[in-house]
Amino acid sequence: MKAATIQLETLTCPSCIQKIEGALKGLEGIDKDSAKVSFNSSKVKLNFDEKKLSIDQIESAITKMGYEVQKSTVKAL
Repeated sequence: MKAATIQLETLTCPSCIQKIEGALKGLEGIDKDSAKVSFNSSKVKLNFDEKKLSIDQIESAITKMGYEVQKSTVKAL
């Protein structure tokens, strides 16, 4: 498993949190309990199985929802 922090452009409404978290939790390879979005910092934090999913695929899923990814950091757990 790896831990990722993804910095987004500023989120405009709290409902964005539910939309992003719901979509990420639907991806195979994401630890469902770890996927959290902070409205104040516009950051997504999650753990994922790099054998099932890459950070590029996670970023792509976020981008397809209409949110812009600024940068991501990934580290081994």
